[in-house]
Amino acid sequence: MDGSEGSQKSVDGEVREGSFRLLESSRPGYDSVSSEEHHLPSILRSTSSGPRDSLSISTPKKTKFKEHPTSIPSDHHASFAYRDDEDIKNSWWYLLCTKCRQKETGPGWEPTFWQSVCPYPFCPTYRHVARVFALLLLVILAWGVVYAILGKESAPGGQLFDIAILCICAHIGGWFFRMIALPPLVGMLLVGIVFRNVGFIEIHSPYNELVSVLRKIALVNILIRAGLDLDSEAMKRLWLTVLKIGLLPWILECGIVLVLTHYFLGLPWMWGLLLGSIVAAVSPAVVVPCLFRLRNKGYGVAKGIPTLIIAISGIDDAASVAAFGIIHSIMFSSNSLYFEVLLGLLSIVVGILFGILWGVLASYIPEKDDPFVVPLRILILLGGGLISVLGSDLVGLGGAGPLGCIAAAFLSVYAWTKQGWDVEDNPVATAFEIFWMIFEPILFSLTGAQIKISEMDPNITGIGAAILITAIVLRIIFTILVAFGASLNLKEKIFCGLSLMSKASVQAALGPVALEIVRGRDGPEPGYATIVALICVMSILLSAPVGAILIIFTGSKLLTKTEVPVVPDGWRRSARPSLRDISITDDFSMCGDSIITQRQSMVTEQPKWDHREGD
Repeated sequence: MDGSEGSQKSVDGEVREGSFRLLESSRPGYDSVSSEEHHLPSILRSTSSGPRDSLSISTPKKTKFKEHPTSIPSDHHASFAYRDDEDIKNSWWYLLCTKCRQKETGPGWEPTFWQSVCPYPFCPTYRHVARVFALLLLVILAWGVVYAILGKESAPGGQLFDIAILCICAHIGGWFFRMIALPPLVGMLLVGIVFRNVGFIEIHSPYNELVSVLRKIALVNILIRAGLDLDSEAMKRLWLTVLKIGLLPWILECGIVLVLTHYFLGLPWMWGLLLGSIVAAVSPAVVVPCLFRLRNKGYGVAKGIPTLIIAISGIDDAASVAAFGIIHSIMFSSNSLYFEVLLGLLSIVVGILFGILWGVLASYIPEKDDPFVVPLRILILLGGGLISVLGSDLVGLGGAGPLGCIAAAFLSVYAWTKQGWDVEDNPVATAFEIFWMIFEPILFSLTGAQIKISEMDPNITGIGAAILITAIVLRIIFTILVAFGASLNLKEKIFCGLSLMSKASVQAALGPVALEIVRGRDGPEPGYATIVALICVMSILLSAPVGAILIIFTGSKLLTKTEVPVVPDGWRRSARPSLRDISITDDFSMCGDSIITQRQSMVTEQPKWDHREGD
């Protein structure tokens, strides 16, 4: 009998448990779980036995119902039980458990006693528990090694130990914000602010230098990921649109921040320009996860809007970091202004040339069929990025390093694709995604730890918030205007404007840099640097959650939906999908029948020319 009928009457008032079936077709656990496993009463009573990958479910047992004195028929009992199961499934605690429970992919194994000890859905899968335990074990081992080398500084109460606890708590805070569908970096930033203002941590010398180095390593990761996410085919077709939408709104927002902070906050022109170059950057850390959600539902993929946005954010970040390096060199140098301007232009040339050289080197060394090609390419690209950023600061060419990072990553992934690597399954990009999972809580928690609320001027905070809101709103409007002529309709232009408002990673990496340089100096410079760091943190808190919410809720209203993407099997697809899953198809204005075009990672719907009709 079909289990969806809700109940089954049998002899002597016996009702089969198999009739009380969950509404889902598969349990949120392993993808391969059969629908025959979905018997809610048996699951809640923890009667499942055997590992999940065996998918061996015992024959549904017969359960006797005692006859009620009023002799209610047994099928009424079945409907009551089914209604109870529905109430359980719709309860807040059941929904919370299924929300917190991670979905696993691929075949899995668990001990035979696991479902008895940790029944579904109240507990995580054995795989998740084992993974967390392995990570915890690695953290303990790493702490033991560091303690054996450094001694009391890494013991409880030491500065290094406090930094480690801050980063771990930031990771937990990010997980909580992810559960409520907000950017996890906001939770990490707030954890840093709380730790500093309740007195749990206060970083001082010599660990300020360590924090500065960690911030630069995180910046290298951000820039390399931006370069690896630039699709060469998209850049060939959309280079004018990418440059136009990426640079013109950036210049406008930077100029607005410059003017408003000079007249309303009293920042000198150069300090305002430094702040503007930081604040104008768009954050892929906020945009990309939201685009994944829309991509999975098929919104905007026909015109490649998510790919367009990520390309724009990459160009935008490159402009911000390069401009910051040049302005930073001019401000904190004793040379003449003309010399520093020429040095800034030289930084651009040197950075691009270094990126080309290192990108070509990483393309052919190691040899593409070398069995160790993946780890060697990861290390070569990472080492080149680190020496580019750290070395450019050392020789006084601050703007060269970031440009070199992005150029090297872009040329490398372009060459690797030509050599046969699947552009949609790049293991080097996956490695840098893993690096970012490590450095994201470090970067944002340490940035939040720079803010001390008791020292904040409420007047400066209010004016700074108003300046940020004004700059963001004007940028959105200007982006919509600039996007005309880009083969996008009005709704899609509005979505692009809203998507490019979020701030996060660049602001966290560069905001405290000036404060680190002028710390301990006399005069007004420490005050200016504090304002810069404060407004950078405020820009993250104001724009990141709002931007994420707007992308998610307006994407389904402003973008056209096509067929749901088909994600291919593979070790990368099972973990963290790439934006390269998003296809770019030509935008036809003709109407007619539709054909479904199957790509390796996408199913998209394209208009088909009708030869029976005229032009």
